[in-house]
Order: sequence, then structure tokens, then C-alpha cells
Amino acid sequence: MNLERRYNMYNKKQSGFTLVELLLVLVILALIAGLVLPGIIGKAESAKAKAASSQISRISMSVESFYLDTGNTPESLDQLVNEPSGVSGWNGPYIKNSLLKDPWGQPYKYTVPGQHGDFDIVSYGADRQQGGEDNNADINSWD
Repeated sequence: MNLERRYNMYNKKQSGFTLVELLLVLVILALIAGLVLPGIIGKAESAKAKAASSQISRISMSVESFYLDTGNTPESLDQLVNEPSGVSGWNGPYIKNSLLKDPWGQPYKYTVPGQHGDFDIVSYGADRQQGGEDNNADINSWD
């Protein structure tokens, strides 16, 4: 009986994958990822640029609301969130604190008076440097 048990144990077919099969699957997954991921990453950066443009528009409207309430343009974007001392008519917060940073985590550049209007708001884009093209292009309040 002991001999019969040994025979059955070695005679059973073992199921599983060979190393070659596993490597083939990994190569196929790597090829698919290589084709799909660049397109997804490009769309994510494009979406961040659109979000920055939308946020700048929203911040601009908040600056204008601040001006209508107080008669003054805010000296910094922080005044849209926190009531400044010595300013009457403040009816804020005008915007959420989280919107004061662009989608790349950098604070928006705010200048009063602006070169292009009463105020300028700029995000330097993905490269975080002035200038650039495509996803690295600056996003501003006057275009």
C-alpha cells in the first residue's frame, strides 16, 4: 500500500505555469503598458493645465468680489481667505485656501497692479519656470 501511494503521488499531473509562460505574460503586459501609459500621462498634464486655467478664472472672480465689497484690490491672494486688518466691508472668505496653489503644488504668482490689468495671476505650468511650451506653458489671467 505504501508503494501504491508513492506511485500515485508521482504519477499525478502537476498543474501550474512554467517560467517561460510567466515571462511571456510579463513581456506582453510591459508592451501594453508601453503603448498605453504615455497617452494617459499626456492627458493628465493637459487636464492639469485646464484646471489651472479654470482656477485662475475663479481666483480672478474672487479678487473682483473682494474689490466690490471693500473698494480695494487685495494686496495678496491670502486676503481672499483670511480677513485683513483695517479693511472694512470684507465678506469672505472668497475662495478656498486649497485653490491658492496650482495643480503642480506651487502658489499662483499674483501681482498688483498688473502689467496686463488691475492685477495679474500666473501659474508657470508643469516645469515651474517662466515661459515654456505645451504642458510647460505659462497659464495666466489675461489670455
